[in-house]
Amino acid sequence: MLGEMGVTVWWPSESNAAVVEAPAVVKAVAAPAVAKPPAVAVAPPPVAKPAAPLGERPAGIAAMDWPQLQTAVSGCTACALARTRTQTVFGVGPVANGEAPPTVDWLVVGEAPGEQEDRQGEPFVGPAGKLLDNMLKAIGLSRRGEAPLKGAYIANVIKCRPPGNRNPAPEEIATCSPYLERQIALLQPKVIIAVGRFAMQALLSDTVPDVATQPLGRLRGRVHRWREVPVVVTYHPAYLLRTPADKAKAWADLCLALATAGAPAAN
Repeated sequence: MLGEMGVTVWWPSESNAAVVEAPAVVKAVAAPAVAKPPAVAVAPPPVAKPAAPLGERPAGIAAMDWPQLQTAVSGCTACALARTRTQTVFGVGPVANGEAPPTVDWLVVGEAPGEQEDRQGEPFVGPAGKLLDNMLKAIGLSRRGEAPLKGAYIANVIKCRPPGNRNPAPEEIATCSPYLERQIALLQPKVIIAVGRFAMQALLSDTVPDVATQPLGRLRGRVHRWREVPVVVTYHPAYLLRTPADKAKAWADLCLALATAGAPAAN
């Protein structure tokens, strides 16, 4: 019927029949084996060493001579500051003769050692110490008494550096104060310069009501007493480096101390 319609009819013969291939079978190729990394031995976390035990403050501080007091301070473990310090900072001044303390008329009392003081074992080093030395030199003093300057002894309320240079805690001041008290008793200065707020509080706690809440600026400019020794309060050199406008007030404090050191003790 298709032929009658003029439609050519094609029918494949066996010879030219298209060979229909069966679809290829794709064999699954196994992924290459990945070698496992060798097991790494993991060390157990370190076991924290127990903190060094703290001891008692040495007995009989009030009867110690100068070398005994130095030894007691260097080995003190009475508070937690002993665990973090590099070394204690006893003080600095003219060389002592034998068992006798240095002969000085002036005692400068600071607050606590900082990082550099902790490393070097001497109070007031670095920029603040340089400023203090210049202040003392202006009134004829030096920390070692090199001629023609007179000697001034420099000590701190706290003999060990508080971590991070934080403020000393009240209990740390209370623990360390007997060392400073014995230093004062042995040195017998004519005048004490209390440098900074914590030195002021430690020295005037028995004579100034509410000294812990009093600003330093309110107590400077007049003579106080630590027992029988005159005390003049002034700004810390580190504060003066930040606030140079108050250097004039600090100079007035030094002049007051200079006049006090040469004046007879009050009855």
